Amino acid sequence: MKILKYSETEKSQMLMRSIESSGVGPAVSAIIDDVASNGDAALLRYAEQFDKAKLTALEVTAQEMDEALGAISPALREAMETAAENIRAFHSAQKREGFCLRRADGTYMGQKVTPIEKVGLYIPGGTASYPSTVFMNAIPAKIAGCEEIVMVSPPSASGAIAAPILAAARLAGVTRVFKAGGAQAIAALAYGTQTVPKVDKIVGPGNAYVAEAKRQVFGRVNIDMIAGPSEILVVADGTCNPRYVAADLLSQAEHDRLASAVLVTDSMALAKAVSDEVERQLRLLPREEIARASVEQNGKIIVTDDLMLAIEAANELAPEHLELSMDEPEKYLPYVRNAGSVFMGKYCPESLGDYIAGPNHTLPTSGTARFSSPLSVDDFVKKTQYTYYTPQALAQVADKIAVFARAEGLEAHARAALIRMDEGE
Repeated sequence: MKILKYSETEKSQMLMRSIESSGVGPAVSAIIDDVASNGDAALLRYAEQFDKAKLTALEVTAQEMDEALGAISPALREAMETAAENIRAFHSAQKREGFCLRRADGTYMGQKVTPIEKVGLYIPGGTASYPSTVFMNAIPAKIAGCEEIVMVSPPSASGAIAAPILAAARLAGVTRVFKAGGAQAIAALAYGTQTVPKVDKIVGPGNAYVAEAKRQVFGRVNIDMIAGPSEILVVADGTCNPRYVAADLLSQAEHDRLASAVLVTDSMALAKAVSDEVERQLRLLPREEIARASVEQNGKIIVTDDLMLAIEAANELAPEHLELSMDEPEKYLPYVRNAGSVFMGKYCPESLGDYIAGPNHTLPTSGTARFSSPLSVDDFVKKTQYTYYTPQALAQVADKIAVFARAEGLEAHARAALIRMDEGE
């Protein structure tokens, strides 16, 4: 990995992300139009074209889900159940109630929290299956109280969704699953087909086609976020084990050639040791080619004069995953402003958060942690305000309403308040 000495004058260049345009907009638009017009027929055609699967039905049966649960190993099932328990506990603490503010004059106002009725979960498939993503999306939706949770995932050439994904859906309580992936699945959720229900919000990560499709259907339905390539930033002091740091960097690099892995440290000795260790560990990875491309194109090690400068660099980059790899990370946590999820200490690898710990792993990427948050129960509810005024209470403020309204040139607004003061009307 290339090693750079932190420079205030070159900071913006040093922390710059490489952003590539996917260029898939027109193709995605055509797919969305096709699915909106032709429904199931288009989904079946795309399954054969893109997934090489000749499907006779789109919806997964209850028997298929039960068989998938029985097909996974006892060890995987135990790990899944542990993850589900921890994710459920963490997200249950996020659930909020409405509120009502009452005044002495009899007026009241408040906010009610209502679950989104129908939500769609996109779960990636293809070369890898991600049952953890099922839990991270489905469990918060269940806790929020969504009435209908619809899951889509691309089938293999045999026409089946990977058993771990279906097993996770079964354990999470998802009952409606459809064999559809890519932009066509997003279109089906947004518009509905003869088989796939139309939803109100779509969540879940995917490739460039999925991300672009979510962008294009936003407004017709809500979405969680536009997910970019995975990224990790490790802030480490000189006492860290370079083997651990290198392994953590590669845990994200193996996701995608566009993924980024960055180390910021106050120790040149650690920087050099981690660079050597990354090269050694790369050769051990089954996905070496992908991880190596990520490291060479987007990986870097930045050496700062002290750890506070390292935290400053982290805030500038606003990473998806931030590791504070040091003995007393809680000292630095208050200074972290921009990060999707923070992993604290030398024994808290990012992969702990991916699977078992409980906090959500659907996180803001590409610097959007500056203004957005991890997926949560809040993503599956909506808030509605309400207000009640007595005649006497309205009389106290009617003139003020009129003054405001007329200042904005809106006479009908003013009259709507004042007319109620005219007992002759």
